[in-house]
Amino acid sequence: MSLVFYHSPMSTAEVTNIVLAELDVPHERVVVELRQGGTKTAEYLKLNPNGKVPLIVHDGTPIFESAAITMYLGEVFGVDKGLYPAPGTKRGEAMKWIVWANVSLAEAVSRWARNTMEWAPADHRNEKAGEAALEDLHGLLGILNGALEGRAYLGGDDYTLADAHVGSLVDWVGHMKVNLAAYPHLQAWIERCGARPAHAKMRAAAAT
Repeated sequence: MSLVFYHSPMSTAEVTNIVLAELDVPHERVVVELRQGGTKTAEYLKLNPNGKVPLIVHDGTPIFESAAITMYLGEVFGVDKGLYPAPGTKRGEAMKWIVWANVSLAEAVSRWARNTMEWAPADHRNEKAGEAALEDLHGLLGILNGALEGRAYLGGDDYTLADAHVGSLVDWVGHMKVNLAAYPHLQAWIERCGARPAHAKMRAAAAT
């Protein structure tokens, strides 16, 4: 079995990073230097024509998009480990949250950042658009907070890769200085996810 993980630190590839840490699957890690154009080389674009991270190559087959990667790794390696539901309604629930995070939540975050931060030139930013995006973002965080009321994890009592995936993106939102104080169920869930051994292992590796 050959599994190669292409990533860049402090990028959205961190979602896949925590998924792989939870699964504890042997894999090769390749750092792609974003600022040096590492995702734009002809060699990399053959694997991922989008020119982005994360990317995995499993037994010669490239798979991009973090949501697809999480669901694929869950199906192949996570079911027997109790980290991804078997086919059925529980899997459907996990899939809906993984896709929600990448489609709904990430879109609002991207729109807010693009209009308020130095990611885009000043003349490309729009203050009103940024305010609208932040309002949308808080609406989505409210949805997640409500879904977590009365349950430990997104699927109920048991942690799955859906929690790893969505939690990683929400944690990123918190680091972007979005105030999460209004979402107590979400905050308690993030703390539970962050207390898992895989997170501690990642933090220790990052400190070395």
